[in-house]
Amino acid sequence: MQNTRLLVMAGLFALQSATDAVGQDSKRPAVHLPKHETRLAYAVQTVSVRAGCFPERLRAILSHIAAKTGRRPIVTSGLRPHPRRHGSLHGKCLAADIRVPGLSERTIIAAAKTAPGIGGIGSYCNGIIHVDVGPQRRWVDC
Repeated sequence: MQNTRLLVMAGLFALQSATDAVGQDSKRPAVHLPKHETRLAYAVQTVSVRAGCFPERLRAILSHIAAKTGRRPIVTSGLRPHPRRHGSLHGKCLAADIRVPGLSERTIIAAAKTAPGIGGIGSYCNGIIHVDVGPQRRWVDC
């Protein structure tokens, strides 16, 4: 029963996100969120995505991206207790893989580059962008 309820809620959220993205102008003005609402500046793709452990620095980066683009990033991957790569910041909950419906990778990366405290920024062939609070570095994994 609990799982069914969570699945229904996730489905409704996904539907809302999809309908919000349709018809929105990509030149929408930036949204400036008060500091106490930074947790609302992003959403998780599914209920299984672990983002509750994100430190304030990472939440601030996601909030910055939301403010710069006018759209909430959707976190597709957060904490990975057993990361595939040794030393991955996902294993320490210091990284997020995101997408922003309706925006190009270039736009998302440009917003991320200006975020205070940004560390790594990576892009993948599937359109997902990686942001973290580790050392500054850039990569394309395609």
